Amino acid sequence: MEEKKEAKLLDEILENVKRNGKLTGEDIGKLYSLFGKRFLKAWKAVRKGHVKKYVFNPSKRVVWIVVGKNRDYLVFPAAEFCTCDDFYFRVMDREAHLCYHLIAQKLAEALGWFDQIDESDELYETLMNEWKNVTA
Repeated sequence: MEEKKEAKLLDEILENVKRNGKLTGEDIGKLYSLFGKRFLKAWKAVRKGHVKKYVFNPSKRVVWIVVGKNRDYLVFPAAEFCTCDDFYFRVMDREAHLCYHLIAQKLAEALGWFDQIDESDELYETLMNEWKNVTA
């Protein structure tokens, strides 16, 4: 039940951000009370430009990446899935609703603060293999 409430509040905040084009002090306070350190790490990632949106052409496939400390993480916002360890160990065990990479992607998309990289469909498989490589 707490998870649904958290998700609903996050959606409301993101809608306000999209509508206003900015994150207010009130929004920051709510996000911090919801996610604590995860929000701070997400906000830092957004501000540092670590959120990347790859658009492959001509298919228009979209892949979101968040650059982490040790490697790049694949983020699937619609499924609320990330390839990071925090997702596997805490989100899957229901200790947390979202990892900071997912929060960062959602914030960056709402604010429009992400790098869009256009690539050819021919590179899709190569890049996906690189991003999926956990030992990198």
